[in-house]
Amino acid sequence: MKFLGNKKAVPIAIAATLALGHQPASAQGLFDMLFGGGIRHDPQGEFPPPPKPRKIRPPGEDGGSVRISSPTYNTYRADKLVRVDFKSLVPATPPATAQDAAFVPSVTSSAFRDAVAGLSDYELFAEPDIAKALIAYYSANPDFIWVSDNAPNSRAQDAVRVLGEAASYGLTPADYSVDIPAAATSATPEERTRELVHFEMALSARVLRYAHDAQSGRVDPNRMTGYYDFPAKPFDLEGALKTLAHTQEVRTYLESRHPQNAEYQALRVELEALEASEENEIVVDPKLLLKPGESSPELPKLLTLIARNLDDDMGGSYGEVLARLGKSEVYEPELVPVIKAVQQREGMKGDGVIGPRTVALLAGASKADRIEKVKVALEELRWLPSDLGSPRVFINQPAFTASYIDNGEEKLKTRAVIGRVTNQTAFFYNQIKQVDFHPYWGVPQSIIVNEMLPRLRSDPGYLDRAGYEVTDSRGRQIPSSEVDWGAYGSKIPFSVRQQPSEANALGELKILFPNKHAIYMHDTPQKSFFARDMRALSHGCIRLQDPRGMAAAVLGTSVDDIAEKLKHGHSTENVTRVIPVYVAYFTAWPDMSGKVEYFDDVYDRDSKLMQALDATEAVRTPSS
Repeated sequence: MKFLGNKKAVPIAIAATLALGHQPASAQGLFDMLFGGGIRHDPQGEFPPPPKPRKIRPPGEDGGSVRISSPTYNTYRADKLVRVDFKSLVPATPPATAQDAAFVPSVTSSAFRDAVAGLSDYELFAEPDIAKALIAYYSANPDFIWVSDNAPNSRAQDAVRVLGEAASYGLTPADYSVDIPAAATSATPEERTRELVHFEMALSARVLRYAHDAQSGRVDPNRMTGYYDFPAKPFDLEGALKTLAHTQEVRTYLESRHPQNAEYQALRVELEALEASEENEIVVDPKLLLKPGESSPELPKLLTLIARNLDDDMGGSYGEVLARLGKSEVYEPELVPVIKAVQQREGMKGDGVIGPRTVALLAGASKADRIEKVKVALEELRWLPSDLGSPRVFINQPAFTASYIDNGEEKLKTRAVIGRVTNQTAFFYNQIKQVDFHPYWGVPQSIIVNEMLPRLRSDPGYLDRAGYEVTDSRGRQIPSSEVDWGAYGSKIPFSVRQQPSEANALGELKILFPNKHAIYMHDTPQKSFFARDMRALSHGCIRLQDPRGMAAAVLGTSVDDIAEKLKHGHSTENVTRVIPVYVAYFTAWPDMSGKVEYFDDVYDRDSKLMQALDATEAVRTPSS
């Protein structure tokens, strides 16, 4: 059999089959050709499975088992508060500069400097950057912001009101609590001045905390896990105090620190409605798992909810069965068609198994669970840009969906497959750069080491047969069969990529937004995955049910145009518009009408965020 050049490669007969002009009828046909008909099932994973190992090295000969580990979750540790050191405020400070000419002091600067003496024994604790900003600001601007005429001014009254409304944003009001001094009584002038300067510093510290939390969130997500990847959101703390000192629109300024998008507002509305609502009358165990023939005291609750929401068609078909067996704790065979019909009505595949997803759709989460999900979502939204951008692509992992949104309209929504629990998809945002047609698949090092390497040690040539290319550090292509795959441990000095073909793990196209996680959207030959309700099934990338539709959307063209491009083999087209993409993780998220939907916490990330928030609260609790 003839080989290309002087290198061992895919035989010409197979290469011709792989050519885009003559693809096999199915990926299965290609697998059969490559492996002599030994593969009789759909591929499980993102690369074709090799034949069974023919030879096993003796234990220890391959250097032992090696793996590249996935990111881990960390026990969150919040920054400790520090006592604000007011001593440096006592020395005289230079007069205000020309740029501060707009500053209108509420009392004379000398009076403020006299009042600072009352801070000598004042124990005010704040975050380190806020403590630093307080000293820097008041050293340069020695005057009150919140006090006028020996009393809290209207600016202070507005600020305290806003801080007191923190709960409406899912924040904790106690984190920002400041007591307003009562009207002057029998206290001596010195005692009154001391009280007011304490109030001044406490309110400035808590206003800065509030503004920071509103803009960036209470926790640093990147500390929680390597799966979170968000750029810092710089906040000029001194500049914030200067702004507040020059404006009477304190409420407007503080509220503007929150995300300014419709999704954030919809979640706030949902939180308010939940707080005012009654607990669900019927609460079903969210972890219920019940198969035909099994029994559970939770079943009658679920059947009651189904009976309440029967439409005319379902009532005619199943009303009698529900009336007769509605109180049964045994999942009788007659009830299975009822459950299947309800599942299908809710968009599920209708397998008749009552599980957490079926319970969530029919019974919903408890009030407490929904409130927690909304508060988590509000916190997570603070990690994102205030303006999410338009157009944009929004992937919500717990919903297993990807959407293209433009001018407030969801132009495309498609089912998506995300990473398995062991290969989780990260949470980050980026910008879409290009679309690759009939792409190569550059196999990540983690897959080479964790999944390919054990097979390559016993059958080093299988990559050659399966349509993969192996290149060394200089970019030279070499046969897989000539590599001693057991000699390198977890640091493999070779790159592996799969050639374009019907069997390619990326299917016919991929949509790239370069990121350190090597995550992108792509097609897949494993179409059956989209029929499943739980679609955490990939190695971490986002597989799309409608990749052509998404490619057309981001390129600003038609699906017919995408189909035409696919006729011409491997090519790349750059996205010329600014289109942010959010690879997001929200278990509560509003649809385009503002209705909040709830989803299972696939990766159990909500509880980890709650732990981080609890850790932050624990640090803030003893603050004064």
